[in-house]
Amino acid sequence: MEVILKADVKALGKKGELVKTSDGYARNYLFPRGLAEEANAENMNVYKSRQAAAVHRKEEEIKAAKELKTRLEATVPVIYTKAGANGKLFGTITSKEIAESLKEQHGLDVDKKKISLTNPIKGFGTFSAEVRLYPEIVATLRIEVKEQA
Repeated sequence: MEVILKADVKALGKKGELVKTSDGYARNYLFPRGLAEEANAENMNVYKSRQAAAVHRKEEEIKAAKELKTRLEATVPVIYTKAGANGKLFGTITSKEIAESLKEQHGLDVDKKKISLTNPIKGFGTFSAEVRLYPEIVATLRIEVKEQA
């Protein structure tokens, strides 16, 4: 019997999946507990529309991530900070500061957890960082660090 799962069921599948199971398991365990529903014509139509909506949503997210990638690669946020006499920064520039400067200067809202620095920024100059926007989409961001006047 084919059923559509309403919740995650261990060793069977995740919520929203269409799975095959024995008739007895479905009638005696899954249906009474509200873990699944029968894959009849009406429920299959709902299932197919949910699948189509999920595919459409994923396509929209990928499109938005690609647009954000092009905008990020075209911008160069400038971070002003204080330094000691030898030109070394007091501390390092963090991904939080980079995210804040992107929002303030360019209006781009990027989560600080998505920004990864290859090397810590401890001096003045131009540096690069990777921004993971989607599993396959990574933008390279250039950051300029200047001395605060």
